[in-house]
Amino acid sequence: MKVLEITNVDFALRQFILPLLRGIRERGHEVVGVSADGPLLAQVRAEGIRVETVPMSRSLSPAAQLRAFLALLALMRREKPDLVHAHMPISGFLARIAAWIAGVPRIAYTCHGYLFNQPGPWWRRHLAIALEWIAGRVTDVYFNVSAAEAQDARRLHLARAPVAIGNGRDPERFRPDPQARERIRAELQTPPGRPVVVIVSRLVRAKGIPELLAAMADVDAELWVVGERLASDHDDSVEPDFAACQLGPRLKRLGYREDIPAILAAADIFALPSHFEGLPMSIVEAMLVGMPVVASDLRGVREQVVDGETGYLVPIRSVAPLRAALARLATNHALCRAMGEAGRIRAMERFDERKILARTLDLLRL
Repeated sequence: MKVLEITNVDFALRQFILPLLRGIRERGHEVVGVSADGPLLAQVRAEGIRVETVPMSRSLSPAAQLRAFLALLALMRREKPDLVHAHMPISGFLARIAAWIAGVPRIAYTCHGYLFNQPGPWWRRHLAIALEWIAGRVTDVYFNVSAAEAQDARRLHLARAPVAIGNGRDPERFRPDPQARERIRAELQTPPGRPVVVIVSRLVRAKGIPELLAAMADVDAELWVVGERLASDHDDSVEPDFAACQLGPRLKRLGYREDIPAILAAADIFALPSHFEGLPMSIVEAMLVGMPVVASDLRGVREQVVDGETGYLVPIRSVAPLRAALARLATNHALCRAMGEAGRIRAMERFDERKILARTLDLLRL
């Protein structure tokens, strides 16, 4: 069987879809990754996985989306796949409609977060609902990573039978690692006992970067910021917030890293004060490593973090509660460790990549 796995950008294909590509290949099927071009595709191709590029755009430009749609349609007519599995809202809509027109026998979709649940004007919300409803009519297998958004899909009749599939990471890669902790702290010149708060995300305002920088001003800990702004991001730049913050040497910007498991193992507290999320993969990673999580009180995040047990949930865009939660953990090593251990147990039960991949592949009939 030939399968096309389609997403928007190289970052998504590398960070989120690659385990699925591996799983499909391991079951003996031909799999092709499809996304916009980008440097991270080299890492996917290095594993012997074929990748085709199309001019995907994360904007709402009709001309840009038409180009992407025609390229997807041409690709499907050329490849003649047995299954198209699409990801992300815009690329997911285009890919499903193109697959339907091209006569692809089976069409699947994974929703990683609805556009209509994100802040924005009313017309964009209603447009997003309409597009999801239209594409849902031609979708045979419909996944949501969040149970809350699977409920949205049922309530709005976006799909016939949405499945809350979840998100997962490999617990063999993401785990407590004393050797990595020692090595990374030595590399970053961070003393062994120094509390470290870490965030792993795209550098956009919607991830709560301004609030985190403000909160950390009065928390006696280092802040490690891992990630970059993608070329396709349209959110306002956070560089003015970095320039204005008063953290001095306590702030360490690490950029894009491939050694995320080691970075997380070397830190103590994970923070993600986002304005909206689906079911964040970064929280799964942090929990598997054994870190308490301080994150925004969002529906998908509440499926991951148990407030007061595996971390703390704080109001969106509120600096004071974020500061208080981070300070409480940074000054209480025993509490930090207990919450981290509870989080790891929960993540092993609910967010094991192997279990989620197996269920996904079974439902896709692969």
